[in-house]
Amino acid sequence: MTGEAWISIGLLMLVVLLLVKPVGAFLARVYEFQPLFGLDKLFGPLERGIYRLCGIRMDDEQNWKQYAAACLVFNFLGFLAVYAIQRLQGSLPLNPAGMKAVPPSLAFNTAASFITNTNWQNYAGESTMSYGTQMAALTVQNFLSAATGMAILVALIRGLVRKTTSGIGNFWVDVTRSVLYVLLPICVIFSLILVSQGVPQTLERYVHVKLVEPFVAPAVASGAASRPEAVASQTIAVGPVASQEAIKELGTNGGGFFNANSAHPFENPTGLTNFLEETAILLIPLAFCYTFGRMVGDTRQGWAILAAMVILLLAFMIPCVITEQAGNPLLAKYCNQRPTALQPGGNMEGKEARLGPVNSAIFDSTATGTSTGAVNSMLDSFTPLGGLFPLWLIQLSEVAPGGIGSGLYGMLMFVLVTVFIAGLMIGRTPEYLGKKIEAFEMKMASIAILVPPSLALLGTAVACVIAQGVAGIANPGAHGFTEILYAMTSQANNNGSAFAGLNGDTPFYNIVGGLIMLIARYWTIIPPLAIAGSLANKKIVPAGSGTLSTHTPLFVFVLLGIIVVVVALTFFPALALGPLAEQLQTFAGHF
Repeated sequence: MTGEAWISIGLLMLVVLLLVKPVGAFLARVYEFQPLFGLDKLFGPLERGIYRLCGIRMDDEQNWKQYAAACLVFNFLGFLAVYAIQRLQGSLPLNPAGMKAVPPSLAFNTAASFITNTNWQNYAGESTMSYGTQMAALTVQNFLSAATGMAILVALIRGLVRKTTSGIGNFWVDVTRSVLYVLLPICVIFSLILVSQGVPQTLERYVHVKLVEPFVAPAVASGAASRPEAVASQTIAVGPVASQEAIKELGTNGGGFFNANSAHPFENPTGLTNFLEETAILLIPLAFCYTFGRMVGDTRQGWAILAAMVILLLAFMIPCVITEQAGNPLLAKYCNQRPTALQPGGNMEGKEARLGPVNSAIFDSTATGTSTGAVNSMLDSFTPLGGLFPLWLIQLSEVAPGGIGSGLYGMLMFVLVTVFIAGLMIGRTPEYLGKKIEAFEMKMASIAILVPPSLALLGTAVACVIAQGVAGIANPGAHGFTEILYAMTSQANNNGSAFAGLNGDTPFYNIVGGLIMLIARYWTIIPPLAIAGSLANKKIVPAGSGTLSTHTPLFVFVLLGIIVVVVALTFFPALALGPLAEQLQTFAGHF
């Protein structure tokens, strides 16, 4: 690790952690309906107008089944809207590049991707999606899918706090307040900052420019009958990029306006934008830990979970940076020099020169740890171990720190499992925050934890044994297997980042991937809501001498151990066939 790497990681974590308490406190005020420093006066009339238009009463409480039904209906309508806009975009306005209708299987995959906050992209945005589709379908769902995750988390927290009641809040109110008071104001400010740094925000047509020097492509083979014609002009794609970029990062979505995502200079033009985007990705998932502590009346609980999330993230981010800085070991074998002598900056393959291996590894670890899926470099070009760590972060069930809202309610599932196991070890009925954790809660938590890895491994197995799956692999052997494993893991954990090298725009991958994203999202949403409903109905048991302290370093250590063991037992055999096998081949000098 160079000094630059330590400073980059340290500065990022310092800024984010300094913002955790004020942002987390503000989030608590939003969901506890407290004054919001003038924002409630600014957006209050709009909020009340939305409720009147939709026939919603703020004081109408929902039980967990009603809350879940509202969530499913809302997301299903969003799916239909995104699918329809894609299929009709050829005849809709705001289509300056004349994009045609998106094919059915791709439209299905994209609709499933954006309503689930996955943002997996089997398409190039600048050549497939019109401005209208990017804004009305994709950007809107970036807000709404993020707000859905935030609402589910708040409902679970209310379940832990309330006693002998069936109400856990109102889904429609929680989603509305999440958008109006949290996501929208921050995104407006963030978008303006991005525009100031050179990110486009326009509805003008694509720009056609003449090249300073005409480009002639090299002949495919010697002795070609005729030389290719010189290319004298270029089309530069622009559009309403800044607005999508802001919510893409803040809402831990990750879907890029351009195919190159955050490696594209129009999405991430400077070192400042790179740092601000990393900060935006981490901000709300980590701030929610303090929100949790405030809402349950014990901020120590929030700090303990925050510590676990940060430790997990750094435990994978730092090795990723080290391996990418070390360069490619094959160079030592074939050039008789140390990799660092041939690659003094590290492994530059697939990296943007303005960012380099350090900022690429930090950004991509941040994105994969938070279910964002945005990348500023090509993960397929990382060293085998360098690619292993982002993959492993996704396989942690997106809890380090995970997506906006979804990361914390996913972590709380592991907390309940930890409390249950610890309770069995000391011979007491497990309790968490004064609520007894019984068989029903453990069944629901187990479903939420086990469904994503089961889908990832099942999808990988199917893709590896049928012709339609194998046909998409661009690289043979262990690397090709890793490409499939990464794709299925990313979709099953609603991350959305791609290892690339895999042709995902086929009916097989579009349909299977879409189904995996839908199942994974809602089978990790419904169990926490069921737990919230069950806990809200229970009485609060006073803490006694045998009550397990869930805010101590010991508990954090046990929690981390359980998370790592679950992931290791689930994914290690697959990892041994993919990135670990490829790394051993690299050390042996084999491509």
